[in-house]
Amino acid sequence: MNSSLLRTPLLCLGLLALTACGKGKEQGPPQMPPPDVGVIKVQPQTSPLTRDLVGRLSAYRSADVRARVAGVLLKRTYEEGTNVKQGQLLFQIDPAPLKASLSAAQASLAQAQATWTNNKVTARRVRELAPKGYVSKSDLDNALAAERSAAAAVQAARANVETARINLGYANVTSPIDGRAGQQQVTEGALVGNGEATLLTTVDQMDPLYVNFTMGVDSLEQMRRAQSSGNVTLADPNKASVKITLPDGSDYPEPGVLDFSDTTVNPSTGSVNLRAKVANPKRSLLPGMYVTLKANLGQQHKVFLVPQQAVQRDTVGAYVMTVGADGKVVRKDISTADMVDGNWVINDGLAAGDQVVVSGIQNVKAGAPAKASPWKPASSSSSQPPAAHSGK
Repeated sequence: MNSSLLRTPLLCLGLLALTACGKGKEQGPPQMPPPDVGVIKVQPQTSPLTRDLVGRLSAYRSADVRARVAGVLLKRTYEEGTNVKQGQLLFQIDPAPLKASLSAAQASLAQAQATWTNNKVTARRVRELAPKGYVSKSDLDNALAAERSAAAAVQAARANVETARINLGYANVTSPIDGRAGQQQVTEGALVGNGEATLLTTVDQMDPLYVNFTMGVDSLEQMRRAQSSGNVTLADPNKASVKITLPDGSDYPEPGVLDFSDTTVNPSTGSVNLRAKVANPKRSLLPGMYVTLKANLGQQHKVFLVPQQAVQRDTVGAYVMTVGADGKVVRKDISTADMVDGNWVINDGLAAGDQVVVSGIQNVKAGAPAKASPWKPASSSSSQPPAAHSGK
């Protein structure tokens, strides 16, 4: 009897212990705290309207130096690839035949002047005798006609002399502009200018230079629509600037100014040709070089600037993660315009006061809570992006 009475309380205590253990298992493991993230609170602002483009340099002026008279090329008087001045002697063509032509033209002029003098004297005598009836009217007409013909022959002979003198001047081939003279195209001893103006060399003016580039019609149309809506203010065509990046990645110190925009669309490319003028005082830029350039075409209004690492991309498009007022993460799809100083310019998808996640973005998930604190840019020594964004 006593043993059975002892077993009953022990059994009840065991059931209570099992019940307590079961309740502990139903509570589950403790939840992880929300991740810490660095955020920036974005506000609408004004930003430069820029476009990254590719252009090609060309000479400000390019002049072909040609032989304008026929003759044998005697010598070249400049050093190839050097700077020359306007009017500087570059080539010399054999002047002997041209001097002979000038002498012959001067002799013809002298002969024509002598003939005109004789006919003039004869015509004066006939005029004096005609009223007295000593000469017929026919003789008077013939004398006057001979005088007029002789005067015309003198004018023609003078023109021939001037032409011969000009041709003799062409024997000295000079530079038409200031610039850099290129490679000699014809060697000494060659017959030039025989039937055509033989190309001898080319002189290119290299300061300033032109940078030629194109912009798609769709981009121009977007800018015009944005301008009509008040979101964009386009720069004066004569004040829009460009910044050139050299092929080695370095920035060219001299800014360029847009000076030409075509009024028609190139049918083969579907784009509009544009041109900027850039100073080249050190002659470090050469015609024909391809360069990348950033064109500053105006101002964008009511846009948001977000650090580059905050913008993510997937198959849907570009997006950012934001922390809402309830502390939960919200994905927002955005539209990016361009990049300015390492920040993406966002013109659609954000609202004033949004808290955009910049750091710790790899730890957040849409709909999950996050602990937001102001983001502080990392120092230059520790500004490497996290491994999750390296793309490896």
